[in-house]
Amino acid sequence: MPGRLSSTVTAVVFATMVVPAHAATIQITMENLEISPAEASVKIGDTVEWINKDVFAHTATAKGGDFDVGLPAKKSGTTVVKKAGIVEYYCRFHPNMKATLKVVP
Repeated sequence: MPGRLSSTVTAVVFATMVVPAHAATIQITMENLEISPAEASVKIGDTVEWINKDVFAHTATAKGGDFDVGLPAKKSGTTVVKKAGIVEYYCRFHPNMKATLKVVP
């Protein structure tokens, strides 16, 4: 029985090491032609939710092509972050609306 208990404990410890941490959802607001926060830190696997509080459409468009999320008026949209790095993004309809995501592993 002691050997079996040891095996069970080892399996439980190993399982906790290989199970990834829960991904987070980071909310970013678009309101009054501004993105808030303008700089956000996220981890690979996190979901970014853009919430459009304006009465007109916006986009969250990455300069490098990593994502292009359409945001109708008073709606939200999401993307899951897939790679590390600095991602600059903007609204295609209002190019003065700019922001940055810092993506870490």
